[in-house]
Amino acid sequence: MRFEGTESYVADKDLMVAVNAAIALERPLLVKGEPGTGKTELARQVAEALNVPMIEWNVKSTTRAQQGLYEYDAVSRLRDSQLGDPRFEDIRNYIKKGKLWQAFTADRRVVLLIDEIDKADIEFPNDLLQELDRMEFYVYELDETVRAKHRPIVIITSNNEKELPDAFLRRCFFHYIRFPDLDTLTKIVDVHYPGIKQRLVASALTQFYELRETPGLKKKPSTSEALDWIRLLVADDISPEDLRGDAKNALPRLHGALLKNEQDVHLLERMAFLARQQAR
Repeated sequence: MRFEGTESYVADKDLMVAVNAAIALERPLLVKGEPGTGKTELARQVAEALNVPMIEWNVKSTTRAQQGLYEYDAVSRLRDSQLGDPRFEDIRNYIKKGKLWQAFTADRRVVLLIDEIDKADIEFPNDLLQELDRMEFYVYELDETVRAKHRPIVIITSNNEKELPDAFLRRCFFHYIRFPDLDTLTKIVDVHYPGIKQRLVASALTQFYELRETPGLKKKPSTSEALDWIRLLVADDISPEDLRGDAKNALPRLHGALLKNEQDVHLLERMAFLARQQAR
């Protein structure tokens, strides 16, 4: 199995090398990068390119590692026993299989995405060390060990909200998705909007990168936000001429697609005001 990218996902050479190295080493691929740089989409595209199913585990701040293995609903079983429900006699009726269990017992190899692992408690990665390393776990209620039929391709994403434990990092192949340069982002736009006017793309991306380089910006706009913005520009039939000028001297057209907090809006408004004062 080798990942060579897809028609709908622009992957650079380093990213393809990282994916294929993780597959060859049979280690989880830990992917970091700014939000909106395509980390989650990478797993979907790897599954599509290799023609295998994908199982997605979206991690939240309240997610526990045990949920990825299984959950035992003892309360429901007790209630059913009190009501005389015959289901209570089989404990399997009260065990909910987690995403790792599903991936381990799949009839064919799958891509397992553990998305935004850094959202969970710091102990979350440590609690998965043995399961991801040995590809098995023990179910106490059944007195059984669940082993992987086919070792899944594990892709783990992180937005760097918190540091991950060293023991966990040692077991992963790491890749950082850098923010795309102008040529790469132009290719990404072309993939999403084939046939778009290149003059509009060139003008919009010039202003987009100028905006990202604005000193003091709290949240720099991401790749996904650039795509949303360009989509709006096309929908409103805005000409390249209307976008020209220094992004530091005025708010971009339809800036709500790019700026996501009031501090950054006020920052650009102040810069525009100072620029007008200096021009007098």
